[in-house]
Amino acid sequence: MSVQYATPTTPLPPRRRGPRLRTRTGSFFLNALTLLAAVVWVFPVYWMVNSSLQSYSGVYGANANLVPFPFSVASYGEVLADSSFWRAMSQSATVTAIAVVVSLFSAVLAAAALSRFRFRSKRAVLLTILIVQMIPAEALFIAQYRMMDGWGLINSVVGLALLYAGASIPITIWMLKGFVDGIPYELEEAAQIDGCSRFGAFMRVTMPLLAPGFVASGVFALLASWNEYTLALVVMTDPGSLTLPLWLRRFSSPFEATDWGAVMAGSALIAIPVIIVFMFVQSRMATGLTGGSVKG
Repeated sequence: MSVQYATPTTPLPPRRRGPRLRTRTGSFFLNALTLLAAVVWVFPVYWMVNSSLQSYSGVYGANANLVPFPFSVASYGEVLADSSFWRAMSQSATVTAIAVVVSLFSAVLAAAALSRFRFRSKRAVLLTILIVQMIPAEALFIAQYRMMDGWGLINSVVGLALLYAGASIPITIWMLKGFVDGIPYELEEAAQIDGCSRFGAFMRVTMPLLAPGFVASGVFALLASWNEYTLALVVMTDPGSLTLPLWLRRFSSPFEATDWGAVMAGSALIAIPVIIVFMFVQSRMATGLTGGSVKG
């Protein structure tokens, strides 16, 4: 008969929850900081919409209302009933469309040349483009005004659009060059073997693949042209040739009280076209911003 002896059981070591707890705490604080940054970023937009929906007494009252009560759309009616608003909207839309088309057309040709061809001054050209982009816009106002005046393009939609396109082309070239670099040249070579010319291979094969790049760089050119104020202030001196940022200034006067309700309503209406564009190109833009960052 065998005798069994009881052996003392060794207790299991307690779980170490320190690293996981620190990870959860760090994640909580990171999420809290992100939420706080989002609130700080969104609050001016909310305050703009909130002020535009308040009555005159609510905007100018001593106590600010965080909620538009009583609700009023009188400021929007004042803006929409102004014929100069629609004229400025047409001016801005025309200038922005021309600037975006010219900048994209010029930039894709330059990006293709810098990406597909090898020449001695290639680095010098890239460096020149970067230096031009770093020059402050205010330093060019006098030269740009004299140039536009010499060409007879003061108070001209075409003249302002060319200036906007010139300001957007350097950054657009850099963005599109990254996209062209990411498309293998072997695809164009295969098209040339099938009978396409070099230009035809680029147009038939590479250009369709550049759609995300066109969207991403086009949005940047659109925002730069749609919201630009100082250059338009220098070039567009005729009251009948105002763009939307210049038109918005008419509600502010050094001799009269500023109509803040109309200013906020006009600002909200100016932002609506940009929001609509972002809603349509959001997915393409996200693909473009990540696709042009790596070289295939």
